[in-house]
Amino acid sequence: MDVNAVGGKLKRFAGGAATVFNRAVQFTEEKLGSAEKTELDAHFENLLQKSEKTKVWTEHIVKHTEALIQPNPNLRVEDFFYEKLDKRKRDRTTQSEALGHVMVDAGNDFGPGTSYGNALVKCGQAQILIGNAEREYVQATTNNFLQPLKNFLEGDMKTIMKEKKILETKRLDLDSCKNRLRKAKSTSTQNQAEVDLRAAQLDFDRQSEITKLLLEGIASTHAHHLRCLNDYIEAQMTYYAQCQQYMTDLQKQLGSFTAMPNSGVGNPLAPTSLGTGLSTNNNSSTLSPNPPLRPSAPPAIQVTAATPITEKKQARVLYDYDAADSSELSLLADELITVYKLPGMDPDWFIAERGIHKGKVPATYLEVIE
Repeated sequence: MDVNAVGGKLKRFAGGAATVFNRAVQFTEEKLGSAEKTELDAHFENLLQKSEKTKVWTEHIVKHTEALIQPNPNLRVEDFFYEKLDKRKRDRTTQSEALGHVMVDAGNDFGPGTSYGNALVKCGQAQILIGNAEREYVQATTNNFLQPLKNFLEGDMKTIMKEKKILETKRLDLDSCKNRLRKAKSTSTQNQAEVDLRAAQLDFDRQSEITKLLLEGIASTHAHHLRCLNDYIEAQMTYYAQCQQYMTDLQKQLGSFTAMPNSGVGNPLAPTSLGTGLSTNNNSSTLSPNPPLRPSAPPAIQVTAATPITEKKQARVLYDYDAADSSELSLLADELITVYKLPGMDPDWFIAERGIHKGKVPATYLEVIE
């Protein structure tokens, strides 16, 4: 065995151990307030604070975004391990898709020729479309928002943290050398302390420049994250717009199934405009004006075969109308009905007939065809 090589290794080990010991002493004395500490300039401190805020808040944003797109924590853990092992995200059926398939199966079992069965099939198909839109939204959010933020935390941020840690050790070495120089008594000890101090100062300055360059890159990181945030909002807007469109289309389709026989009683399944001005007409997807205020109901009139009536006319329904009681008749926008008046009847109301059903309806909801 080469004795010189062994001696060199022992000397380097002893030197490394002494350096670690000096750092520990310096750190302890700083905490106790018995040693001075080299302070960084204000600009450098601001960069350090900005990087720390960026790290903390990015971690929070990633965590809560993941919880939003997948509320189940067990499935998030499962996806995490699946992605780490298989290097890709698991393709899982959404809850909307699962509900949609159940509705479609139930509707087919009840019979798509029945009103309820047909409505279930239509609702199920809409839920499946919503599930597909949700899947696209989650995928876009993961690729364009979550993944860039994660890449920053796993890449640039880890590098910054590593260089900050190295800078702190260099700073401890520098302050330790300053402390030894102040305590040096002999000339030889003082000269060696000065040499060590110059070397430590050079290492500290070099590491400061490296760390500062990385910290100044946080500004460009914020600009990149802003673009990612815009992509996320765009994906969210697209998803919500698709959901609204699917529900609007579904409401229009259900309008043809809800006009069922009801003996003049308002159908509880009949869609209403809810004050939004959205028409449930199957033949039009345009926005119609809000319906007029409902007039107060006239006194009840007993309709008998002996009661004379005015001439019957055709009328087109302008807006959806929900019957307030059994004496009124529910209406759907754009359907054609037969209307007439009874002697002494309130001029703001008509008697409407649809098949074997009849009831009072407001005149403001109708366009009488002369």
